[in-house]
Amino acid sequence: MTSEATETETGVADLERIKRMIPHRDPFLLIDRVEQIRNGESAIGIKHVSIDEPYFRGHFPAEPVMPGVLIVEAMAQTAGVLVVETLGMIDQDLLVYFMTVDNCRFRAKVVPGDLLELHVRVTRSRGMVFRFAGRAKVDGKLAAEAEFSAMIVDKDDKRRGGSGA
Repeated sequence: MTSEATETETGVADLERIKRMIPHRDPFLLIDRVEQIRNGESAIGIKHVSIDEPYFRGHFPAEPVMPGVLIVEAMAQTAGVLVVETLGMIDQDLLVYFMTVDNCRFRAKVVPGDLLELHVRVTRSRGMVFRFAGRAKVDGKLAAEAEFSAMIVDKDDKRRGGSGA
């Protein structure tokens, strides 16, 4: 059995595997690990929120708070990993584009030192377009939630649209 098969069977993607699945890199790679990957169904992304994050220099220096839009972006990155794993398309230079964000609510601050859990669930899929429900939690408490859709495209596909997730 290959190492890659074992990784898939355990339903976990570490940072190096994530980088093989989605194109994001520092400072915009917002997930450290993805756990409990259930192909075609759900996954949980993990983000260790550190005071060293570049956005904390300006949001807000006296009381650092992770920007809500970046929490939603982290949910979308988790969803991208879930889809690439589900489709078995690792190492294929895919891009994930946001198409919609709906019913987004921010419930609690996310601050340095928090362990952010990004729970995403596929609610619908058609071809390479997926709809998700996402919930961000800290210590089991809801920090943010959103519904969003995304399209997976080859980076060389000139017909793509949307906004990069």
